[in-house]
Amino acid sequence: MKIVKFILSLLFGLMFINAGLNKFLNYMPAPKPTPEQMKLFAAFGEITWLMPLVGIVEIIGGLLFIFPKTRALGAIVILPVMVGIVVHVFTMDKSTMGMTIAGVLFLINIWMLIDNKEKYKALVS
Repeated sequence: MKIVKFILSLLFGLMFINAGLNKFLNYMPAPKPTPEQMKLFAAFGEITWLMPLVGIVEIIGGLLFIFPKTRALGAIVILPVMVGIVVHVFTMDKSTMGMTIAGVLFLINIWMLIDNKEKYKALVS
């Protein structure tokens, strides 16, 4: 089970590192957005610091998620971005592939949060 957790954490972390780096380097082609998505992306473009911040959080969260000692922190750091991705995919994008990938990544994130719940007790007590 430890090996499965490590492999899933490694893949999860690498996906977020890749997504974060893409926000700065733009090396992955994006699918054609719908008109609703165009309005949303235009609004995000008005907030010039938002996408670089999300990219930095994705890179840092992905790196933290890979290593067992920092995985609990990485799971918390990446959670708000993951929630945003899930909400966007299930409300605006609605592609089967996007829903599947977002759902699986969200479940991995929740699994790591639950798996590390003992480490969070000091934060809520």
